[in-house]
Amino acid sequence: MTKYIFVTGGVTSSLGKGIISASLAKLLQARGYRITIQKFDPYINIDPGTLNPYEHGECYVTEDGAETDLDLGHYERFLNVPTSQANNITTGRIYQNVINKEREGAYLGKTVQVVPHITDEIKRNMLILGQGGEFDIVITELGGTVGDIESLPYIESVRQLRWELGSGNSVVIHLTLVPYLAAAGELKTKPTQHSVKMLLEYGIQPDILVCRTEHHISQEIRRKIAQFCNVNINAVVESIDASTIYDVPLLMLKEQLDRTVLSKLKLPLKNDPDLDSWKVFLGRLKNPTNEVEIGLVGKYVELPDAYKSIIESFIHAGAKNECKVNVKYIHSESLSAENVADKLKGLNGVLVAPGFGSRGIDGKINAIKFVRENEIPFFGICLGMQCAVVEFGRNVMGFENAQSTEMDDSTEFPVISMMEEQKKIKNKGGTMRLGSYACELKKGSKAAYFYGKSRINERHRHRYEFNNEFFDRYEKAGMIASGINPENNLVEIIELKNHPFFIGSQFHPELKSTVDNPHPLFVNFVAASINHSKKK
Repeated sequence: MTKYIFVTGGVTSSLGKGIISASLAKLLQARGYRITIQKFDPYINIDPGTLNPYEHGECYVTEDGAETDLDLGHYERFLNVPTSQANNITTGRIYQNVINKEREGAYLGKTVQVVPHITDEIKRNMLILGQGGEFDIVITELGGTVGDIESLPYIESVRQLRWELGSGNSVVIHLTLVPYLAAAGELKTKPTQHSVKMLLEYGIQPDILVCRTEHHISQEIRRKIAQFCNVNINAVVESIDASTIYDVPLLMLKEQLDRTVLSKLKLPLKNDPDLDSWKVFLGRLKNPTNEVEIGLVGKYVELPDAYKSIIESFIHAGAKNECKVNVKYIHSESLSAENVADKLKGLNGVLVAPGFGSRGIDGKINAIKFVRENEIPFFGICLGMQCAVVEFGRNVMGFENAQSTEMDDSTEFPVISMMEEQKKIKNKGGTMRLGSYACELKKGSKAAYFYGKSRINERHRHRYEFNNEFFDRYEKAGMIASGINPENNLVEIIELKNHPFFIGSQFHPELKSTVDNPHPLFVNFVAASINHSKKK
């Protein structure tokens, strides 16, 4: 029988439920258990696909084309196992499913209510991943904070589900905050006590408390928390601030979180966790032999979470190269033809980030022109690749008004245009080219060399593509299409022949980079940046 772990949060948001869930999953996976993690988000959007990155950080895309919460990126990066549509559920999707059933007459004239209809739909989704026999344990992270009005149906669903599953088949882990008051010179447990009390009022007794803290928790404080929150003292787990999120699995191992969970689930320890490759990664990450500075040119740079997967991909690629990658955030709206040389001065590489809309486009094009002419390693992703095509058309091929039809649908040179199948679509949500698609790599290209194979699959999220009417002219001018979708001949990768590293991908390689498998494009981009720094 599949066992279930529910992770809730209290006191404040942004405590790191996703990292704790991913770290516990890593430890259980390392002991030989088959694990998956799912996230339930309390907002009413169907998915985060139409949310501004300033609202919710990046939108993470799964292999099957689901637009999901960025925590799913953490799950994949830690476990090296792909997630799917079933791993991220929102209140919007829950209500949509219930309303669709009501319209179909599925409830036989009953009054549709939060209890039991909404809670039943939540429970159904909580159990889906565990019903196929693929997983021994399913970890469910509940978004939001205990006490939020929007989180109440999820808490009630967990209460019901625990009773239905029976003793020993589920565990509730409550992540809470133990703040340090400098004026008093001590840690305070009262916020944790109040948070657990609120959870108890909803009918749930947590089994394990994970306490986020800036200072080590003494045995005396652990005993106090255990006594007043009705848990065993060994179920009070310290989660102290770490220098990197990748330290957290080892910190949780030291706190024996995995042992405590398995004991409460009545499961055997099996074997000691195999974390050798993880420790090798951490050793490389913390003991670099090189250091580079790479500029990230984007228009959401005020919120680094908007580029979370890109930043983590640099960490993976940096460790692979034994190199510390310092990312310099550069707002694309701040770049002009006059100041671009000064703004990009001293950089060893430049990545032009994805995005939508015309804001900041000129700045991205100015950055690309500068790095192309000065042979600085360049990597463009999605819109970054499209800007590289526009820049090359304008400044090398003489297409003075070259542009994407997203920015100017009357341009004389529409080198980037909307895909045919997208032109009739009116709804914004979930209608882009989403998910994994095949790509054939050109023999002898840099892309084929970096990947080490001729056929790849990568994840997409876009409506616009390279306009194949200009294909031959671009190749003759020196920008080659080194990756093509075999089904519809869409250009997936472009590169320049006579440049140390100039690659643009229409897909999002950052979505497939993990600790165990750093993405080859990022690995080689960092390597090229190291070479550039040595030449300087």
